[in-house]
Amino acid sequence: MYGRDVLSGDWRRPRRGQIPEIPAEPDLVVEDAEGRFCGAVVDCDKEAVTLEDRFGRRRVFPLTPAGFLLDGRPVTLVRPQARPSGPLRSASGSIAVEGLRAQVAKESRIYVEGVHDAALVEKIWGHDLRVEGVVVEFLEGVDDLPAIVEEFGPEPGRRLGVLVDHLVPGSKESRIAARVSGADVLVVGHPFVDIWQAVKPRSLGIPAWPDVPRGVPWKEGVIAALGWRMDPQEAWRHILGRVTTFADLEPELLGRVEELIDFVTAPDQAD
Repeated sequence: MYGRDVLSGDWRRPRRGQIPEIPAEPDLVVEDAEGRFCGAVVDCDKEAVTLEDRFGRRRVFPLTPAGFLLDGRPVTLVRPQARPSGPLRSASGSIAVEGLRAQVAKESRIYVEGVHDAALVEKIWGHDLRVEGVVVEFLEGVDDLPAIVEEFGPEPGRRLGVLVDHLVPGSKESRIAARVSGADVLVVGHPFVDIWQAVKPRSLGIPAWPDVPRGVPWKEGVIAALGWRMDPQEAWRHILGRVTTFADLEPELLGRVEELIDFVTAPDQAD
């Protein structure tokens, strides 16, 4: 007549979906789920929160579902949204231009080796490139670079910047770069075997990029060593999805892309 006893079973456990998500704002006081440590939030990143108790002791806890107690009730702490305190920044760290309207593209161009390189440059520097009116194209390899440069016809006001993978002394890439470089052509490169390596391992949650034995295709070797059950295209989508700002990339790539942008947008190159 009265239905099920509401106090039967584990009535203290909240039903799925009823545990609130609370931003881990500074000075918010919570306990860990086991009630062994109580403290105020002093730091929070995308994976963990740091609490400090009244004695100044600090402990780090993962941001797990229902991992904390607030006023005795289970809650899920989440990373608070960033509150901009100054000019908005683009993914590259530059000041974002609000209400941007795309410019007519300049004659100068930036070329990168492949589609993955182009996607990464677009994700981090896309805003900057649209502000400057610079188009990025990809080569599908560096072997044909001399012919591409000749066809492009670089000259003052029509500069060409090229980003090359694995540009190290004595390599095939370095010899090709030396053939085409000039006053209106700048070829720069990073030391990585593939653009994948320009993403910091910690951004992917791995300790380091694995060493791939000579003779094994590099991308397939990386996927096998990391135990990823995906093909190279799926792996690249996974990698690119973990990149959000310049802080996720190695300095060796950051500096070279910035150098290319400066080269093709130098004041004396303006139309």
